[in-house]
Amino acid sequence: MPSAVLHRWDAIPAQDLAPGIRRRFITTGRMTVAHFHLSRGAVVPKHSHDHEQLSYVVSGVAKFQVAGEETVVRAGEAIQIPSWAEHSVEVLEDTFVIDTFAPVRQDWIDGTDTYFKAKTENLELKTEN
Repeated sequence: MPSAVLHRWDAIPAQDLAPGIRRRFITTGRMTVAHFHLSRGAVVPKHSHDHEQLSYVVSGVAKFQVAGEETVVRAGEAIQIPSWAEHSVEVLEDTFVIDTFAPVRQDWIDGTDTYFKAKTENLELKTEN
């Protein structure tokens, strides 16, 4: 019989993905749960993925662009993002978000989630020219 597993968020190494975007995540057999600490002005670049996503804003305010529709999500609200819906986020205030994904975010485990890296590389290219 399977037993429970206790996780401590503070014991999970934080990943700084881009300026103002810090992530910690836990993966189970069938889902991934993440804590995102987002600073005002940060941007999660437009991307899509196979995973269903539920983003719960614990504190702060963020503007989600999902499939061409803009939705401002405030503390105490959650937004559901379907599989393959193109989406991005603009952080309007310092914000703490808990994201849940199904199935597992294997790209995060493998380090192949490149949408943050692509934005950083584009910014570097623009500043070099």
